[in-house]
Amino acid sequence: MSKELAKTYDPKGLEDRLYQKWMDKGYFHAKVNPDKKPFTIVMPPPNVTGQLHMGHALDNTMQDIIARFKRMQGYETLWQPGTDHAAIATEVKVTNMLRDKGIDKEEIGRDEFLKYCWEWKEKYGDRIVEQLKKLGSSADWERERFTMDEGCSKAVEEVFVRLYEKGYIYKGSRIINWCPVCQTSLSDAEVEHEDQNGHFWHIHYPIVGEEGRFVEIATTRPETMLGDTAVAVNPTDERYQDLIGKMLKLPLTDREIPVVKDEYVDKEFGTGCVKITPAHDPNDFEVGKRHNLEEINILNDDGTMNERCGKYAGMDRYEARKAMIEDLKKEGLLVKTVEHVHAVGTHDRCHTTVEPMVKPQWFVKMDEMAKAAKDALNNGELNFVPERFDKTYLNWLDNIHDWCISRQLWWGHRIPAYYCDDCGEVVVKKDGAPDACENCGCTHFTQDPDTLDTWFSSALWPFSTLGWPDKTPELEYFYPTNVLITGYDIIFFWVIRMVFSGIEQTGQVPFDHVLMHGLVRDSEGRKMSKSLGNGIDPLEVIDKYGADALRMTLITGNAPGNDMRFYWERVEVNRNFANKVWNASRFIMMNLEKAELPDTIRNSELTSADKWILSKVNTLTREVTDNLEKFELGVAVQKVYDFIWEEFCDWYIEMVKPRLYSENDTSKAAALWTLKTVLCDALKLLHPYMPFITEEIYCTLNPGEESIMTSSWPKYKDEWNYRDDEEAVEIIKEAVRQIRTVRSEMNVPPSKKASVYVVSENEKIRDVFMNGKIFFTSLGGASEVLVRENRDGIADDALSAVIPNATIYIPFAELVDIEKEIERLRKEEQRLKKEIARSHGMLGNEKFLNRAPEAKVQEERDKLENYRQMMDQVKERLAQLS
Repeated sequence: MSKELAKTYDPKGLEDRLYQKWMDKGYFHAKVNPDKKPFTIVMPPPNVTGQLHMGHALDNTMQDIIARFKRMQGYETLWQPGTDHAAIATEVKVTNMLRDKGIDKEEIGRDEFLKYCWEWKEKYGDRIVEQLKKLGSSADWERERFTMDEGCSKAVEEVFVRLYEKGYIYKGSRIINWCPVCQTSLSDAEVEHEDQNGHFWHIHYPIVGEEGRFVEIATTRPETMLGDTAVAVNPTDERYQDLIGKMLKLPLTDREIPVVKDEYVDKEFGTGCVKITPAHDPNDFEVGKRHNLEEINILNDDGTMNERCGKYAGMDRYEARKAMIEDLKKEGLLVKTVEHVHAVGTHDRCHTTVEPMVKPQWFVKMDEMAKAAKDALNNGELNFVPERFDKTYLNWLDNIHDWCISRQLWWGHRIPAYYCDDCGEVVVKKDGAPDACENCGCTHFTQDPDTLDTWFSSALWPFSTLGWPDKTPELEYFYPTNVLITGYDIIFFWVIRMVFSGIEQTGQVPFDHVLMHGLVRDSEGRKMSKSLGNGIDPLEVIDKYGADALRMTLITGNAPGNDMRFYWERVEVNRNFANKVWNASRFIMMNLEKAELPDTIRNSELTSADKWILSKVNTLTREVTDNLEKFELGVAVQKVYDFIWEEFCDWYIEMVKPRLYSENDTSKAAALWTLKTVLCDALKLLHPYMPFITEEIYCTLNPGEESIMTSSWPKYKDEWNYRDDEEAVEIIKEAVRQIRTVRSEMNVPPSKKASVYVVSENEKIRDVFMNGKIFFTSLGGASEVLVRENRDGIADDALSAVIPNATIYIPFAELVDIEKEIERLRKEEQRLKKEIARSHGMLGNEKFLNRAPEAKVQEERDKLENYRQMMDQVKERLAQLS
């Protein structure tokens, strides 16, 4: 081997170099290959406005692990990447950028504004992709897509027209989420619910014709009462049976509204009477439909009160609230105000409180497609990992509403609906406006100004990225995909929409498995957010410790569907692990340089230690492969970590050192062959998790091979099932552990050697120790190892340790200089006496007990207990030595 590893592991020096090598060699690129079985993952497209955060880092690390694993298994693996146009997020950023330049979006118009959007995308759109590359993501960047590229846009238009012609897409007035600042409808995914301090205002609604009698309602939004069209009570509520069907005078208006009965009302909550505002509350909207109630919208798009609000018209919604409360007080209709904390929906971009409003929008009917999505799970075509998300998925589909897909934005896929300028005829079609109106012959059409919800295009992602609606070779070969990996926080908004869209458009479920992961929280368990200022930049971690250490930190201990906490200390631990792997590999390579290594080793040339480690890595291969197939990524990596650190580095390498250092040991070649063989397999098993360091070591160790990425995943070998040798070495390891414990308890320095006696009546056990004597020299500090059937001739003062079917003895006099040890223990005894007296004094002092914090007093009690235990141990040792 001419190439050598650097003396110290420096990820900064090698990660960028190795990633560029992989890119140049085209290792990430997948091709249609009839000779290989395909495996496909689609990357959840990050927003083109995005910047890498810990959620992205976790999500993409998990995808990369599976992709690298499957490539090494021999699959033609496509990890399909791309970015999302992020309609609202991008529009907000570009609008703010223009505002800073003194440019008004409305003044320059739609076309000019879109030019700025595309310029912004070209300038900043690749930022997150470059950041994902720093993480080591092995996505097929040659196939990178964008939700508004020509192919994806074609797919969006195709789906819209198909669903419209099938009667699944319609335009109508329904309750939607409305942002008064951005002035657009929002999806549920863009609404964050946060607890806010508010009030319950209790208001009297007079009963018409019954002077002095009222119905008491409680509301958190008194301004919406101007849109009330009924008050509802539960049909079984005996308190209000006589009111059902009567009319109420709506305060602050000249309108009368009925009392209706509806099971929606909870008798136990509040007063049992609920104001119904169909145009401004989703539950009230449904009640209104059941009772044919009028829908009265009382808000303008900017959140001010509209012309239907009388004296309050033109006021901001919160300004109107204050004025109405004052007027209710004056009329004697405000019963009381109660402080109340409640969840309020806010826009995740501008953090404005969202208003539910009835507005004309484009919707997708969900009944039939939701049924198909449920059937996919129930018949086993779709599988969630972990399975508990089945219930979440089905519950959301059971309660699904028609999907509002139109947005009042300019950046996005424009709705392919055209209105005849003369007769208003609506025409939905692909490839632009019709030449003439079939109804009146007019040749002038105006396209609907709205764009589509971002989720409409990303719902098509698994097949639109492969060329659909065209029957491309990629679509035929790579679709349906195999697994989707995503956070549980967007299961409703994206996963479900991909499922029903895939089934509806292709007749196939878009992926077999959905692997759900949790959130990355800070060390205190809090969600990372800008407001808390507790976010951690993955690029900062990579710059300090390397991508491999970050990846290991995100996956170690990670269980599907569960949140995890980020600790800097864990990153340091994983960086130390990388150093351990690096240094162990350098040691092996240095020894390989000094000897001729045969291509193969005969079984008879292997020692028990060699067979033990081969058997261990063989079992590890089987278990890790099984764990990865089940998406148990955290379980698998812990096994690899433990094997490399403990079994391979701390035990096997130490076991073989005497053989490597001996010029006369005939088993040196077997030791070197085993070291290299096991290291190669261990590196392969570690590669999906730590791709950079494994690549550098593997290619240095095997100069004839291009990359660990193109090597084969290890397979379980029946011929490496050395059960007897494994049991023998485990017995020796236990004996070494016991010897180390005895030496540690006696404070014996490592340089001090002593005889070790092994006594066993079991001949097989004695043979194990006879064959394993060499291990005790380096591992157990033994000057010699004597194996006996009984303890005849062993000094009575010898220290002992018991292991299964044997006892280990070490002559006391060989371990300890008795006079020096007695002198040391006498000094320790005097020190402990002083500490115990001091502690007793403090705990007997009333002033200390009364004035010191309880924690300080308890700390002193703990110290005293510790000193007493130490004194007992010292006295026991002195008694032994005497």
